[in-house]
Amino acid sequence: MSEFAQKARAAEQAMRAVFPPTPLQRNDHLSARFDADIWLKREDLTPVRSYKIRGAFNAMRKVLADRPGQDVFVCASAGNHAQGVAYACRHFGVRGVIFMPVTTPQQKIDKTRIFGGDNVEIRLTGDYFDDTLAAAQSYCAEVGAHFLAPFDDADVIEGQASVAVEILDEMPQPPDMVVLPVGGGGLSAGAVSYMAALAPKTGFRFVEPAGGASLTAALKAGAPVTIPRVNTFVDGAAVARIGARTFEALRNVDPAHVLLAPEDRICVTMLEMLNVEGIVLEPAGALSVDVLPVLADQIRGKSVVCVTSGGNFDFERLPEVKERAQRFSGVKKYFILRLPQRPGALRDFLDMLGPEDDIARFEYLKKSARNFGSVLIGIETKRAENFGALFARLDAAGFVYHDITEDDLLAQFVI
Repeated sequence: MSEFAQKARAAEQAMRAVFPPTPLQRNDHLSARFDADIWLKREDLTPVRSYKIRGAFNAMRKVLADRPGQDVFVCASAGNHAQGVAYACRHFGVRGVIFMPVTTPQQKIDKTRIFGGDNVEIRLTGDYFDDTLAAAQSYCAEVGAHFLAPFDDADVIEGQASVAVEILDEMPQPPDMVVLPVGGGGLSAGAVSYMAALAPKTGFRFVEPAGGASLTAALKAGAPVTIPRVNTFVDGAAVARIGARTFEALRNVDPAHVLLAPEDRICVTMLEMLNVEGIVLEPAGALSVDVLPVLADQIRGKSVVCVTSGGNFDFERLPEVKERAQRFSGVKKYFILRLPQRPGALRDFLDMLGPEDDIARFEYLKKSARNFGSVLIGIETKRAENFGALFARLDAAGFVYHDITEDDLLAQFVI
C-alpha cells in the first residue's frame, strides 16, 4: 500500500468519530436502463449533504495534531465547503471564520450557521468570490489563522480520498469504472491516487459542467489555466481554475475520458432522479449520473459507481430547473409572434395549436399607431416533435414568428 493510500485509510478511520460511511446503493432503475450494474455512492447523505466535510475534517484534524494551539480556522466559500468547515469547527471545538460573498443565498448562510453553532462567525464580504477570497486570506495573515482551502491542499485531497476507501470496502470486488464529478479536482485527485494503488484495473470517467471545464482546459494546456468565463449554475463544480496539486494527480488523464455536461441537460437528470428515485441532488451532485447515456456503450455489462457528490439543493430553484429541463428536452419553446392588430387575429393563431399544445406565457401590447403588434409567447407540449407540426401550420397560414428559445441574451431578459 502506498504512503498516500495509508494516509487516506487513516483519514477514513478517523472520520468514523463524526459520521458512518455513506451508503453505496445499487440503483435498479439505472441498472436496467443501461444494462449494467450501476451503484450510487451517496455523498449527498453525509451530515452536511456533501463530501466536502471529508476534506475539511481531515485537514483540520492534521493541523491540530501538528499545532495543538491553533484555534482559528478560516475559509472562503458560499456553499458546501463552508458547511463542511463549520461542522468540523464545532466537532473540534475551535473557532471558524467563514467568509461568504454578500450575494450568498440566505439558505446557505443559515445552514452554515446551524452546522457551526457558536463556533463559527460568518462574514459577508464582496459581490464576487475573488473579493471574498482576498478578504479571507488577508484576515488570516492579520490574526495568524489557518486557511482551509476547498481543494488545492494535500490534506484535503487525502480526506476526499476516503470516498474511494469506502467504495472498495463496500464492494465485493473493485468496480470496472468510477464516474466522478470535477470542480477543483480534490475528489478526483484523491480517488485516482488511492485506487491506483489498490484497484489499478478500475477505470475512471470525469465529468465537468460545460460552463466550467477547468480540467479540460488544463489537460489541453498541460498546466492549470484560468477559464475566462464560468457558468455558475452548477455552483458546486463551477471552478475557473483547477488546483495545482490536484492537477498533478490528474495530468495523465486521457482527455477522451473527461466529459462535459450541459447545464440544461443536468436539469433533466435532476428532475428524473427526484421524480423516479426520490433522490434530491444539487446540480454538481447529478453530474456523474447525467453522463450515463453518453457512456451507454462503454458500460454495458459492467459494474459502475457514480459518486453523487452533494444534495444541497434549494427548492426555490426548482422552477428554474424545470424550465431549463423542458427547454433542453424540446417540449417548451418561446418565440416572438408578429400578430395583425385586427379583431379575430388572436383566434386565428389559437386555431393553429394542436391538442397537446398549451400556452404557458402570453404577453401582448397593443400599439394603436401600428398594423402589427408583437407577442411574447411560451408554448409547452407533451412531445418535442409537436413543434415541427405547429411551425408548419404557422408558416402555411402566413404567420411571422422568431424562435428565441436558444437566444441566451433574450432568454435571460424575458424568460
